[in-house]
Amino acid sequence: MRISAHWYVPLLVLVASCGGGSGEAPKPADAAVTVVEKPLPSVSDVLALVYDNNYQVPSDFFVDPRASTARSYTMHHVLDESGSFEMCTNDFATAEAWEAADNESRTVQGRFVGTVETDRYFEFARELSYTASIGNISDITSPGFARVFKCSDTLRDGVDRSVHSGFAGRINARPLNPARMREFTEYFWQFAFFPTARKKVLDTYSAETQDSLSHTLLLGFASTGAGRNGCDRVEVVEWSFTTNRATGDTQNAFDVVAAYDARLVGGSPTLCD
Repeated sequence: MRISAHWYVPLLVLVASCGGGSGEAPKPADAAVTVVEKPLPSVSDVLALVYDNNYQVPSDFFVDPRASTARSYTMHHVLDESGSFEMCTNDFATAEAWEAADNESRTVQGRFVGTVETDRYFEFARELSYTASIGNISDITSPGFARVFKCSDTLRDGVDRSVHSGFAGRINARPLNPARMREFTEYFWQFAFFPTARKKVLDTYSAETQDSLSHTLLLGFASTGAGRNGCDRVEVVEWSFTTNRATGDTQNAFDVVAAYDARLVGGSPTLCD
């Protein structure tokens, strides 16, 4: 199945209030922190965004370089054999060999077109050909982009991509600052999968202490028909990523902070009784 650019790009960028104290009294220096305290949006605001077919993410959300691709396309990272985490290397030849093997293993193989290198990844472009039987489409070819992270930027060894809490990798890029932390977090939103009909980024915000940086995506989900009496179950989630300033080691946490049942009545989102 082809994935439309409207799946990967407008969803671009997906986190943060992760605490984790040792129980010790705070050090004096810890008072010098930047914490963004934001109240949750009102129920009406959440429903308005979750049910808005034209809304996906805040206007200042991360935008991937592939967002300007005119045609439908696919984009993915080359994974380890278990499919658990994205592999990385600083060597182009190694990345090239991994991508070639990845292409051979895919159901739809592509003709090599070219490469792009950034500080974050090596990217390999291929023209993919599909059979006419996949759907009512006029163009049965589309570009596919496969990426291999540079270890100097992002290390994801040991990450379990099937869960949304726990170890999230190591940020090796420097300087390690709030802007880099935000981009790391929002970049991965375009590759995150959640089995809900409606999934939106309601807000995105950062916090920092002397020892850590964090970024949070405030998400809105609506699971169709999962609520009472056939209503949708709407959940508001804080998906937080917190990074140790010294090591770059990153943890994420996925916390449901509000939930209620709702549905569309005459085209307007309304809470269920």
